[in-house]
Amino acid sequence: MPIPASLITLLAGMALVLIGLWVGQNVVPLPVDASANAPVFDALFRVLMTIGTILLLGIIGLLVFSLIRFRRRPGEVGDGVAIEGNLPLEILWTAIPAIVILFVGIYSYDIYARMGGMNTLGDHGAMHSALPTEQASVVPAVAEVSSGPAERVWGGIAATDGSLPVEVTALQFAFVFHYPEGDITSGELRVPVGRPVELRMEARDVIHAFWVPQFRLKQDVIPGQPTLLSFTPTRAGRYPIVCAELCGPYHGGMRSTVVVEEPEAFDLWWSSNAKPAPTTVASAPGLPTA
Repeated sequence: MPIPASLITLLAGMALVLIGLWVGQNVVPLPVDASANAPVFDALFRVLMTIGTILLLGIIGLLVFSLIRFRRRPGEVGDGVAIEGNLPLEILWTAIPAIVILFVGIYSYDIYARMGGMNTLGDHGAMHSALPTEQASVVPAVAEVSSGPAERVWGGIAATDGSLPVEVTALQFAFVFHYPEGDITSGELRVPVGRPVELRMEARDVIHAFWVPQFRLKQDVIPGQPTLLSFTPTRAGRYPIVCAELCGPYHGGMRSTVVVEEPEAFDLWWSSNAKPAPTTVASAPGLPTA
């Protein structure tokens, strides 16, 4: 007794979905995650990997099946049967992509908005985005250094108490980092694990882009338009900073490093490089003030 074609189609569809889910959860060609917003981005990437795998295998499988099943047999010299007009099939292959695109669009918009991407240009004062409950344990140190909840993820967000401000200057062809609180200038970015960092970025010449793949952060730095970028590092290590915007003949060499250190190591580096604050000495009566 032949197996019904509808049953074969159902089983093949279930197999495709299961394979896609497995690939989406286990085959993630991304660098290590090292910031609080990375898991949020990775969740979207896994969904896209699942959908992409299902579509890829489904389309290739259908093509291979058609090449074998409907190939010209020995002795056949005529054309194939002319078949046109299959309304249920046309509805199916229109509805499925429409649903997938709508779902991915809404999901992407939600994550983009939570990362601060929908902020009005130049408005750095109002955007706050709550981390998912399952991600709350990723940045336990944030609650200790901030008077508010651990709710910032990325981009265009005002500073919170306890954040580390860093002024970033992008120019052909280097990034320069200045810590105003300690009057430290460095060619690499050093930050402590678990503490929110606020980058105040500006470009001196052309458009550059600040990109740290492990942080899942990429932000254009535009002349005349200061940019605010906030993140919380969660894993110690050295990670590349790459200019991801073509900025001139030596664009490929415009790289730096972000060094994420444990708080004790960062405090030691800070105390070794920070300049002492100027002191004001009170003058004696009748003497001019210094």
